[in-house]
Amino acid sequence: MSVQITSPQFKANARAALADAPLQQALSKVGLSFIGRRSAAAAKLPEFEALRDSARDIKNHTLAHLDLYLERYEQQVIAAGGHVHFAVDAAEARDIVTRICREAGARTVTKGKTMIAEEIGLNDHLGAAGIQPVETDLGEYLIQIRGEAPSHIIAPAIHLNKEQVEEDFRRVHAHLPPERNLSEPTSLLAEARGELRAKFLAADVGITGANFLVAETGTSIIVTNEGNGDLTQTLPKVHVVLASLEKLVPTLEDVSQLLRVLARSATGQDMSVYTTFSTGPRRPGDVDGPQAYHVVILDNGRSGMLAGQFREMLRCIRCGACMNHCPVYQAVGGHAYACPMPPLSAAGARPCARCAFPCRS
Repeated sequence: MSVQITSPQFKANARAALADAPLQQALSKVGLSFIGRRSAAAAKLPEFEALRDSARDIKNHTLAHLDLYLERYEQQVIAAGGHVHFAVDAAEARDIVTRICREAGARTVTKGKTMIAEEIGLNDHLGAAGIQPVETDLGEYLIQIRGEAPSHIIAPAIHLNKEQVEEDFRRVHAHLPPERNLSEPTSLLAEARGELRAKFLAADVGITGANFLVAETGTSIIVTNEGNGDLTQTLPKVHVVLASLEKLVPTLEDVSQLLRVLARSATGQDMSVYTTFSTGPRRPGDVDGPQAYHVVILDNGRSGMLAGQFREMLRCIRCGACMNHCPVYQAVGGHAYACPMPPLSAAGARPCARCAFPCRS
């Protein structure tokens, strides 16, 4: 799937989105679910605003000393038996991941949700190398079989309704009985689980993103509401973490504060269902885990941002709150922009790159 940049045609895209009845039906869920749940979660936590300020300060401190924390993180990953690769740009990151997969003899790669893989166009590159990438996050799986890009950073298939999903499943899963009932979300979920289970067991390499990289311990952390992330990184013989350099956090104590902000801002949960810490490959006595552990850290222009006017964008923790609260996004969705990546953290109060209105979610 090759993503085309269509943002110069935003006005035309927006008009088409406003006239798309199924899309408008799907987008109505953004305001009804995300905003209300986030407000309720914040109201239950008296120190929520103080936590946001603390999260901002942690990120500012890390960015000011990023070189030191990158060095410390690399040392700790190596000490745990892992490998760290630094990629200057998207092409280098793609080549590194593909080389790791080839060295592992991989034919199938399962992927937990990683927006960095979307940024660098990894799936197309792996496919061209004869390696089949399989998205295992349900939303990412849906857009993969549709040949689309994500329309939201934490809910990539929020632009779809269940009737569209049923149609896609009947088209792609043609080997299953045609008389099966797919009229309910639970039946759709059960079918996706059944189809993906074999992929988990067959995968030679698992690729995940990372919400945070902890310099103190060399740990990568993923935050999900599905079990796919854990299966992706524990079942294959090789685990590849694909992350950008601003995901660095100094200590586990710092991470504990950021996690309290992330889930509440993203989905209105006190904590996500799965918060998984991974440090290196399987050790003697471990009952599961990969034989090899690689971390690919992407720059792709971020180091240049550190000294420029867009430095604060690197504070973003990818909660998606700015998108959920944006009235323009709620009206037209992410595909009108041809880019689902939010410009700033909800902890900031800066003009949004989408509509130029300052917002504090």
